[in-house]
Amino acid sequence: MGAQQASDAVVHARLGEYEHAFRFVAMASPCEVHLDGCGARDARAAADRAIAEVRRIEAKYSRYRDDSIVSRINAAAGRGEPIAVDSETAQLFDFAAQLYRQSDGLFDITSGVLRRVWNFREARLPTDGELAEICAQIGWAKAHWDGRAIYLPSVGMEIDFGGFGKEYAADRAAAIAEACGAKHGFVNLGGDLRAIGPRADGSAWSIGIQHPRRKAETVAQIELSRGALATSGDYERFIEIDGKRYCHILNPGTGMPVSHWQSVSVLAPVCVAAGALATIAMLKEAEALAVLEGEAAAYLAIRADGERFARDAAQM
Repeated sequence: MGAQQASDAVVHARLGEYEHAFRFVAMASPCEVHLDGCGARDARAAADRAIAEVRRIEAKYSRYRDDSIVSRINAAAGRGEPIAVDSETAQLFDFAAQLYRQSDGLFDITSGVLRRVWNFREARLPTDGELAEICAQIGWAKAHWDGRAIYLPSVGMEIDFGGFGKEYAADRAAAIAEACGAKHGFVNLGGDLRAIGPRADGSAWSIGIQHPRRKAETVAQIELSRGALATSGDYERFIEIDGKRYCHILNPGTGMPVSHWQSVSVLAPVCVAAGALATIAMLKEAEALAVLEGEAAAYLAIRADGERFARDAAQM
């Protein structure tokens, strides 16, 4: 999608003489590029370029598009046909491999196939047989990745960059806006946020973290000038059966949802790091705090019983 098309999708709200918000929808999420300290023309030019970058990444890596590189790789699964990729995609695969190792196999980009047995629009649990069959299709260690081309050995096996796609797009959009001259603002893609710089007057942006049980409320407010914030939680997609919540964050080994945390929010220099660590913490369940402390991360973790645990960032 070109820059002009991206501009057409933006709702522009002028908030002050030099403060501008550009809102749009991408990756099935409400998104925003917010810029301060520049005129309307410069702000719009930078936002258009940033939004075009988000659209480019969405088109290139969406599993919903037949022409995306992800769909091409998945369509070739089991056919003995390695698919060569460009340097950008290679870096994302290397990042996925790193996350797989660091999470002891819990962060696995081949686990998206679990959606075939989990439908979070109806209150039904998959059977043990269904879980066993689909889990046999999961395993990044089974994929043949040599740094230049990838081959999935089994028909039905898939890769999916959804675990860090929005965060990557937020980082890239912020970098594009900054390259266009923006010095003050942030990019927010469905709650995955990357700050470009503080407000024009030097003050930090005040960012609210959504309450995982009360949608209209925030659970914490943090001050952010640079860096990134990302949250992983059990409230985005879930079903409840007999009073128990089953969320969309799934353990690739068992196929079952995690249940130890309501949400984990992480601050990091870049959004892909914040998002990956938040997701790994959710997947690590009872071991999450040890992982977060081991990374010396600033975080807010809310356990299933509502108890909060925080570190740094004014204890969130």
